[in-house]
Amino acid sequence: MTEMGPILDITRLIVGVAILSYASYTDIKTRKASNINWLVMGGIGGILLLIQYFTPGFGTQINYLIFIPIMIALVYVLFQLRLIFGGADAKALMAIAILVPLAPVISQFPLWGRSLMPASWFIFSNSVILFLFIPLSLLLFNIAKRNIQFPYALLGYKMDIKKARDKFVWPLEKIVDGKRKFAYMPKNFEIEDELNEFEKNGISKIWVTPKIPFMIPLLAGFICAFVLGDILYFLMGLFM
Repeated sequence: MTEMGPILDITRLIVGVAILSYASYTDIKTRKASNINWLVMGGIGGILLLIQYFTPGFGTQINYLIFIPIMIALVYVLFQLRLIFGGADAKALMAIAILVPLAPVISQFPLWGRSLMPASWFIFSNSVILFLFIPLSLLLFNIAKRNIQFPYALLGYKMDIKKARDKFVWPLEKIVDGKRKFAYMPKNFEIEDELNEFEKNGISKIWVTPKIPFMIPLLAGFICAFVLGDILYFLMGLFM
């Protein structure tokens, strides 16, 4: 690959981080991310691929382009099976498949070397692995607050019911036969009834779990792909 390769990958990094950062911001504030984000990302990705196609040395890697439609189809299937959190997340991954079809290489990065998998796949797997660190973060937060009660401490934190009504959270508890019971992610239409039930029983504070947008770990997974590489591939290499 000529000098054009790193320049294109730097452009991909800037475009991806900028759009995913903005989408993460709107997702946190409104739980929505505009489709324009993914149209722009996919459009720029297509232009960069055309430039790369006419770059000397690209021919040896052109077979990787087959992973673009494969990844898009896989994301669609995972979304239909509800293994991907939301429509915006699925569209983001489809756009990423176009923007970064090949493992990026910028100078000495990624630090862990190149992966055997297409970049869009290990960006997704990076995001899932990073998402799994959230329970540890919640546990440390609850230890600091001296609220240690399992499994609640791994999944959320205590919050005043009045505040919970205005926040993007799910109750981790419900009232059953007059007793507080563990309940994870109730249906949206049940939340208000459950909060009312707590207040009727004189309970002002309950355990809740935050509705953390997957867009945030997706942004982190995208950055890690450029800086570190394929986290799963690296971890597997430690045990093989």
